[in-house]
Amino acid sequence: MNIHEQILASARHTIETERDAVADLAPLLDHEFTDAVNLIFNSVGRVILTGIGKSAIIAQKIVATLNSTGTPSIFMHAADAIHGDLGTIVKNDIVICISKSGNSPEIKVLVPLIKKMGNSLIALTGSRNSFLGLQADFVIHAKAENEACPHNLAPTTSTTTQLVMGDAIAIALLELHGFTTKDFAKYHPGGTLGKKLYLQVKDIVKLHDRPVISPGASVKDVIIEISKKMLGVTAVVDNNRLLGVVTDGDIRRMLEKNDILTGLTARDIMNTNPKVVNENEMAVTAMDILENNSISQLLAIDDDGRYTGVIHLHDLIKEGII
Repeated sequence: MNIHEQILASARHTIETERDAVADLAPLLDHEFTDAVNLIFNSVGRVILTGIGKSAIIAQKIVATLNSTGTPSIFMHAADAIHGDLGTIVKNDIVICISKSGNSPEIKVLVPLIKKMGNSLIALTGSRNSFLGLQADFVIHAKAENEACPHNLAPTTSTTTQLVMGDAIAIALLELHGFTTKDFAKYHPGGTLGKKLYLQVKDIVKLHDRPVISPGASVKDVIIEISKKMLGVTAVVDNNRLLGVVTDGDIRRMLEKNDILTGLTARDIMNTNPKVVNENEMAVTAMDILENNSISQLLAIDDDGRYTGVIHLHDLIKEGII
């Protein structure tokens, strides 16, 4: 076997081992899982996640997922907890302790202290009969028969199963809370993801002057308006009523067909069926319309159908929508 084949064989073995372990998790879900999730759902406290080693890293990721989906959570390292950080836990908090073996020395010290404080303890472990499993109020079984490591030592499969069970908890809670995309946007205001969730068409339209011309305006006036507003388009409006649109492409096609421009007006060259989007729609919706119609601009309208401005492909790119 050459080096190329060796690497591929190793990678496939890792993926297949972890895939099979994840597939084996679903049958392990039982009333203790539902009781644990229900306990968190009805709690007025926070969720404290703790662990040691690689399990501690998984705990931090689960904390991030819970916080971003509406369940207040805090990470507490098991080693630090027994050296002063136990004060992180307050009344009504629920503790989820993550440990593959459930028998780590730090866990054996920490668990009795948590029990003494009177807080509910949920074990996320690969061994129900471990010290942690037997002491916990609820056990979520994240079994991993074999690590992907050929020596069955490096935490690989076990941390994957822990992570998947953490996601299962978070999503179950999200659905119980009726967590919506608007809620998600509230917790993710930054970056591209946040903008896709909260940025509306009207937020972008207001960045530009509104190009507008009357139906009787001359071709010269149409060209001047398009050039002045630099959006490659102008709306044709009469008494606040949107009649159509003229793009720079319409101007070029008109010049190809007509040698004499005298007497031509915006009404003569406008497209009477312009693509529009409500200004209250999300910017990502405007992006979909632009892509599906292979165009660069959209006219924005309000709830009464009145023209309010133009949203341009370049604005969406600048905002990171694509």
